[in-house]
Amino acid sequence: MNKGMSVALLVVGVILLVFGFNAYHSASSDVSRFFTGAPTDKALWLLIGGVVASIVGFLGLARK
Repeated sequence: MNKGMSVALLVVGVILLVFGFNAYHSASSDVSRFFTGAPTDKALWLLIGGVVASIVGFLGLARK
């Protein structure tokens, strides 16, 4: 994997994490947590996608 793709994945991962945290603390997620005990699926998928993309991007940059 080249360095440009790794940087792009890292940036996309951070952006997804920011959107995921915003969705996690939204009003709809608060209502969902009140009734079900879990945040919305959208918030969870954004957070999971952000973590995975960030890890893959970081590992790509860490390799020689």
